[in-house]
Amino acid sequence: MNDSSPAHTVGVLLAGGAGTRLGLGPKALLPYRGRTLVEVLAKTLLDGGCSEVVVVLGAGAGDVRRAADLGGYLVVDNPEWASGMASSFRTGVAAATHGHNVMVALVDQPGVTPAVVARLLAAHQAGRVTAAGYAEAPFEGGHTTKLRRGHPLIIDAGLRAEVAESAVGDAGARRFLKAHPGLVEVVDCSDLTDGADVDTKDKLHLLGD
Repeated sequence: MNDSSPAHTVGVLLAGGAGTRLGLGPKALLPYRGRTLVEVLAKTLLDGGCSEVVVVLGAGAGDVRRAADLGGYLVVDNPEWASGMASSFRTGVAAATHGHNVMVALVDQPGVTPAVVARLLAAHQAGRVTAAGYAEAPFEGGHTTKLRRGHPLIIDAGLRAEVAESAVGDAGARRFLKAHPGLVEVVDCSDLTDGADVDTKDKLHLLGD
């Protein structure tokens, strides 16, 4: 088995945001499918084929630990979460088992399913970054004209350190991906989800009733 196989990919779930624009407390604790978002998304990564899952907490970390059942995952706190997503990104990558690929996912993307995770794992090639892509325009005859790169994304084991070092402010892998477009494979997941995130109150409908 080589390093690009699903068994060597650690899921890293970034769940440290305060959800300020929502005003409902940490996004990790938003209710979804009878549980919390952080529980559902962590299980999604595991069910999709990640060998283990690292959950990075930040805002309200103590509350999240008490309210959510995260016993099956490695949970780490990012005390610098307020500085932006990059610090949580670096914290999660550092906590993932050395020498393994990492799949970075965001806790506020409820539409991500095990099928999305499995598709990315199956498509990943050693030495590259594999990212989910979502249609920027509606389907036309079952095809899309342009894809928007999004999460989850797989960072190959050999690129982990460089990608983490490049992360600053509220951007995770973005700077690295823009600087190295030839290393990035975007996999169309538009038939599975639209990749929308719950950032504002008008997106709360994504969580259902």
